[in-house]
Amino acid sequence: MKTIFSTSRTSSAATAAQPGKNAMTEEIAPADTTSAPPRLDVSHLAKTYGMGDKARTVIEDLTFTVDAGEVVCIVGPSGVGKTTLLKCLAGLHPSSSGRAAIDGRTISGPPPEMALVFQDYNRSLMPWLTVRKNLMLPLRHLHLSAAELKERCDDALAAVGLSHAEHQYPWQLSGGMQQRVAIARALAYRPEILIMDEPFASVDAQTRFDLEDLCLKIRRDFNMTILVVTHDIDEAVYLADRVVVLGSKPARVLRIVDVDLPAPRDQITTRSLPEFARQRTDVLSLIKRPA
Repeated sequence: MKTIFSTSRTSSAATAAQPGKNAMTEEIAPADTTSAPPRLDVSHLAKTYGMGDKARTVIEDLTFTVDAGEVVCIVGPSGVGKTTLLKCLAGLHPSSSGRAAIDGRTISGPPPEMALVFQDYNRSLMPWLTVRKNLMLPLRHLHLSAAELKERCDDALAAVGLSHAEHQYPWQLSGGMQQRVAIARALAYRPEILIMDEPFASVDAQTRFDLEDLCLKIRRDFNMTILVVTHDIDEAVYLADRVVVLGSKPARVLRIVDVDLPAPRDQITTRSLPEFARQRTDVLSLIKRPA
């Protein structure tokens, strides 16, 4: 996927998007999109594998939107079809019916504005390549100059706090650092939309908290639109502006929950708020509700 930051952003947003600059101290609230079309629009999307008697419908009539600069999390029971949905949105699988679109354009293949971060960093990183060379690998087809290639890698490594590890190999790093490399590789692509499939599921709890905060920092610094699939309800409420709750088999949207928590979010302060507990309970109740 060729992914380039939009050059039509305001000068303030462009300044915030420079990883080398000092980070802003407050979380950026999602822009007012009441009159703007959604960045990502999913309308009556369905996915069926096989034909005839062997047909198996995994997704049935999903409809939701993601606005520019928004973080949306998708939660639901295991096996409900969340990963299949992401593959459809990333253009890796065609939908059977309905439509998914970016800026009004139907997704029919890997979108040039999008990057995807997978759960299993062990399989996505090349162990025989250094961290920097892992970042450079998917950029080869962009035919960048040596100077721009270096700048992209430098900026991405700085954004995830791994400038010091550029010459190390993935197997020399902790699990959390390897996932940071995977995220940095996506950032080096300079996407406008970042899709993450269970990105923090394979790390310990403390590292998970750090990576969650990194996700919010990426949204803040790059004004990026982010869609996250997760099994962790606390994580979804902590990260998201809205939570799309999937249920039933085949998958359908049970409810879209608006998360009204103050910014900037903090692992201790935010999670101790009564409103955090209430919204967590609301989402869990929907998932546990009998079909």
